[in-house]
Amino acid sequence: MRIVGGTLSGRKIEPPLSEVTRPMMDRVREALFNILAHRDWGKGIGELFEGEPHVLDAFCGTGALAFEALSWGAKHATLFDKDASALKIARHNAATLDAASQCDILPADATNPPQAPVPCQLVFLAPPYRKELIPPTFAALDKAGWIAKHAVIVCETAKTEKLEPLPGCELVVARSYGEPMLHFFKR
Repeated sequence: MRIVGGTLSGRKIEPPLSEVTRPMMDRVREALFNILAHRDWGKGIGELFEGEPHVLDAFCGTGALAFEALSWGAKHATLFDKDASALKIARHNAATLDAASQCDILPADATNPPQAPVPCQLVFLAPPYRKELIPPTFAALDKAGWIAKHAVIVCETAKTEKLEPLPGCELVVARSYGEPMLHFFKR
């Protein structure tokens, strides 16, 4: 696994230590970040990475999405996971990429998160497939102050999974890349 774009492009990321974590393939991450970086997200958001957004990776696994966002120009990333092996590899990857000072890596349940120190303009929700975790996670994160008034929320589901619109959000793009389906919402 590698960072696919930005200032850290080509740098190696260690893969997951366990089969519990499902890493996003490099080509899917590249497509995801091309959409994020090259789309005008409208009033309040504009050019996403020019505003140095704060990022939340709520089911971080290896941390690949958060580190990719930092590479593209995000200011700070917060990473959550409940799995100890995922947190271990995310911390290792942060250190290897010299990104530890730009990250907070927390042992946290995204469905019952701690209070946010600052709202995030970019939020990644890539929970385990077919568990219907995205709606309750979104609600919990919003209540705890993690989601900014104007934000982009990227949700990953299995292609066959149904995802209802998130409250107060507009679905802008939905694309499948084999089994993964990416849903881009703006708030």
